[in-house]
Amino acid sequence: MNKLQKIFENKKAFIPFVVADDPDFETTVQNILTLADNGANIVELGIPFSDPVADGPVIQAADLRAFKAGVNVNLVFDIVEKARESTNVPIVFLTYTNIAFKFGYEAFCKKCHELNIDGLVVPDLPLEEQGDLKKYTDKYNISLIQLIAPTSDERIIKIAKAAQGFIYMVSSMGVTGKREDFSNELSPTIKRIKEVTDVPVAIGFGIHSVQQAKDLSELADGIIIGSAIVDLINKGEDLAEYANKISTAI
Repeated sequence: MNKLQKIFENKKAFIPFVVADDPDFETTVQNILTLADNGANIVELGIPFSDPVADGPVIQAADLRAFKAGVNVNLVFDIVEKARESTNVPIVFLTYTNIAFKFGYEAFCKKCHELNIDGLVVPDLPLEEQGDLKKYTDKYNISLIQLIAPTSDERIIKIAKAAQGFIYMVSSMGVTGKREDFSNELSPTIKRIKEVTDVPVAIGFGIHSVQQAKDLSELADGIIIGSAIVDLINKGEDLAEYANKISTAI
């Protein structure tokens, strides 16, 4: 059992997502600290990318704000380094293959290790193509977090058996963004996963209300909330209050 898995022991994990450098360096650092102080068990930090195929309009807009602020990969590492002066909250990066590839897989993973990054979520890197990156995530003890959707069908078991840290359970078809309805296949899919692995399962994509978080946490080991958090940050609303409500509900 690795560090990320241990976080889920005897509790449901709240995993909020923020976009690095949205709207700026200092605000991102403060948002990480605010979330860590108000119930976040893991913080998922998005590295802005020009073609974020898994992300809906709210996160795409945040990426554009970060680009306008001058974000780059080294700046994202600097944000984590600054946050690490005040918190040891587990952090995982959501990134895309080209970002790590261009930086250099080993250099990227080595830097993640130095900053105590516990995992990578890479939505555009299917299991069958992970070998080149996984060589270095394994070397530097970083969990390569797998995504599973109810539509993964016969691949569900294969992906689950390869999982590390936690499994990112995609709640429904499409990209990120607030939803009112979720796939009816979530419960049976999670049951299939649990038959082959003890790696925790966290549900993400579309969760935004306290009631949704409460209800879906009964199916899984954790809840991931992205677009709703990013929207709150953009509107300047109370992040601490929202985080507290979610963490209490689950």
